[in-house]
Amino acid sequence: MNALVTGGGGFLGRSIVDQLLRLGETVTVVARGEYPDLAASGVRCVRADVADRNAMLEAVSGQDVVFHAAGKAGYWGPASEFARVNVQGTQTVIQACRERSVPRLVFTSSPSVVFDGRAHEDAANTLAYPDRYECAYPETKSRAERLVLAANGEGLATIALRPHLIYGPRDPHLLPRVLERARRRRLTVVGDGRNAVSLTYVENAAAAHVQAAARLRPGAACAGRAYFVNDPEPVRLWEWLARLLARLGLPPISGRVPLGLARAAGAAFESLWNALRLPGEPPMTRFVASQLALSHWYSLRPAREDFGYAPPIAPEDAFERTVGWWRERLR
Repeated sequence: MNALVTGGGGFLGRSIVDQLLRLGETVTVVARGEYPDLAASGVRCVRADVADRNAMLEAVSGQDVVFHAAGKAGYWGPASEFARVNVQGTQTVIQACRERSVPRLVFTSSPSVVFDGRAHEDAANTLAYPDRYECAYPETKSRAERLVLAANGEGLATIALRPHLIYGPRDPHLLPRVLERARRRRLTVVGDGRNAVSLTYVENAAAAHVQAAARLRPGAACAGRAYFVNDPEPVRLWEWLARLLARLGLPPISGRVPLGLARAAGAAFESLWNALRLPGEPPMTRFVASQLALSHWYSLRPAREDFGYAPPIAPEDAFERTVGWWRERLR
C-alpha cells in the first residue's frame, strides 16, 4: 500500500509513519521541515506546505490513502494563519485527492470542534458543533472537519478522528508546558480538581488512524463520519498530573483557582494581548481555563463498532513509557 502522511515529521504524524513502516507500507511524508532520519528509513520526504496546490497534487499521485495529520495547533495566534493551514490546507488536500483519484482520506480532527463550554461526560458522536468558539484553533478545525466529511462520496471515502490530549514520548505540546510550569512552581489547579478527562497515548492515536484506514471504503459504516479516539478509561486530570510530577521528582501542584476567576483572568489577558499586540501567548485564556477545569471524556463505542478501534498500549504501560522518556530528558 502507498500511504501519504501530511505532517509526518510531527508528534502524531511520526507515530503514524512508524506504524505504517512496521506494516511494510510504502510511505511518503509531506512536511515543512527536513527529516533525514525518515529519509534514511526509506520514507519519501516532500518538503511543502499543505496549502500549496501543485505540491499536493504531485505528492498524492499514486497514493492509496492519505493521512492528513498536518495542522496548526495552539490556543493563541493570528486567526488568518490558523485558517490558512487548517482550512485552506485541508481544502487543498481534498481537492488533490479528488483530482488524483485517491480513494481514502483519514483526517486528524480534535474533540475541541464540539466544545461548547460545558462538561462532556461519556460523550459520543452526537455532539453538535457550537455556534461560537473562543479561539481560532477549534473554529478552524471544525470548518476543516466539515469539509472532510462533506467530501465523502464520488470515489473518495473520508473519515475524521478526534484524538484527545495526545501525550507520550516526543510530545512537543502538552507535557512540556505542564512540566515547565511545575518546575517554576507555577502550576495551579483550575476548578475543583475533580474533573475527569480522556487522554490519548500517541501510539494509540496513531493506531486509530491505521485501523480506520484499513476499514475505510465507499459505503463503509465509518465513511463520512467523525469519531472520538482516546485511551479506554478517563483519568482525574489533576490527580494524573500530580502522580506524573511525583514520579519525575518535580515540585507538586500548588494552590487552586476557581473556574470563574480563571476565565475572568483569561478574558483580561486576551484583551491585553490583543490591544497591545504583545508577543507570545497569554498565561491564561478563557478556552484554556475551561479545558483545565471541566470534565471532557468520550465514548469509544462508535469507533469500536464501526472500524474496530483497539488501543494497543494499556494506560499503565503508556504512563510508564512516558515517565521513562521524560526522566532521560530531565537529568
